[in-house]
Amino acid sequence: MNARAILAKFRHRQNPTREELAWVAGALADGSLSDAQAGAFAMGVCLNGLSDVGRVSLTLAMRDSGRIMNWDVPGPVLDKHSTGGVGDCTSLLLAPALAACGAFVPMISGRGLGHTGGTLDKLEAIPGVSTRMHADRLQQTVREVGCAIVGASADIAPADKRLYAVRDVSSTVDSLDLITASILSKKLAAGLDGLVLDVKIGSGAFMKTLKEGQALAEALTKTANAAKCRTTAIISDMSQPLVPALGNALEVAEVMRVLTGKGKGPIVDVAAALGGVLLANGGLAADVQDGADAIVKVIRNGAAAEKFAQMLAAMGGPVTFVENWRRFLPEATVIREVTAPRDGFVAAIDGEQLGLAVVALGGGRMVEGDRINPAVGLSDIVRLGTKVSRGQVIAVVHATRSEDADRAAASVTGAIAMAGSKPRIPELIQERVG
Repeated sequence: MNARAILAKFRHRQNPTREELAWVAGALADGSLSDAQAGAFAMGVCLNGLSDVGRVSLTLAMRDSGRIMNWDVPGPVLDKHSTGGVGDCTSLLLAPALAACGAFVPMISGRGLGHTGGTLDKLEAIPGVSTRMHADRLQQTVREVGCAIVGASADIAPADKRLYAVRDVSSTVDSLDLITASILSKKLAAGLDGLVLDVKIGSGAFMKTLKEGQALAEALTKTANAAKCRTTAIISDMSQPLVPALGNALEVAEVMRVLTGKGKGPIVDVAAALGGVLLANGGLAADVQDGADAIVKVIRNGAAAEKFAQMLAAMGGPVTFVENWRRFLPEATVIREVTAPRDGFVAAIDGEQLGLAVVALGGGRMVEGDRINPAVGLSDIVRLGTKVSRGQVIAVVHATRSEDADRAAASVTGAIAMAGSKPRIPELIQERVG
């Protein structure tokens, strides 16, 4: 086999065979597939798609390109993954909450992709935290703490590591097949007993419509269950940011307000919906509602915050971060308020445009290898349906330079639409699949 022959199949609208997809995964992992060929493969899959069999074959081949973990812990090994949205920092809340409920959570996460933020980038906004952890150290941390949020080590799904970076810079992020293979190759390599997937739909997600979300949810659950990992998907709304902030340190701050405050808001509702499914499927709750109640309880009583503190310490973060988080998080040098141009109701929010504004500020990557500024972003973003007056603050820009703040402010103004009447607000939790 060779790359040119396999890539030619895409040009002729033919699907590669299982053996050819396995060869591609191996070549991605060992470096024998060039960056140009990897990009061409990603574009071929994006444009032509794969069959159901092809999607499963690529996923398993990418999983098998590296180490598959085994666990010896006194409880179920569970995990969650989001398909990507804006202001979505649920992982930082849910992992410690699940650990506080008796689960073991080796959460292998990713970096920013397209207009969406990455869980690893958010965690690394905390001084000292390293999300690089060898598989043996990951197992030790999960055994002792109950959870760890890390990047895939070099020996976990190395094929995906190559392809993930290529997708971000080759405009092939929103391929159903590549999303499925990327998410599940890492999750399946983690040796999970159960997985829940948060499939986002709306303006801030890769999948804009319910139909697209249903297709992705079905592809993910069908593929994961075919690989013998009990998996359920929750389709949730992303027509507005989940928390009122976009940007790495700013989103961590929102999580800390929830963990150390009253534990309320849409992010808690999503965490409860996802965690309820996992705890029920993992045998730690009588049913989904019982599991959801348990998640809310540990967030509100401080048990999740305690697990978060233990996890950060194990990852090199400040021991006193939970108690003094405001002191540790970086702050931008330029703060600019964005105000409503007229009276009215907030009728629509273009989450993708907001996400791209944060990327332009330096909070994401324009090209592979870009350094992220953890302090920049947006905060105090107004919610859908809010009645505002002309001149009222609808968002705050955090930037390093005045000209950057000006451009971001213009983007925010264009992304938040006003109307004379209150819009219909979509349900946060749309469907459960699998």
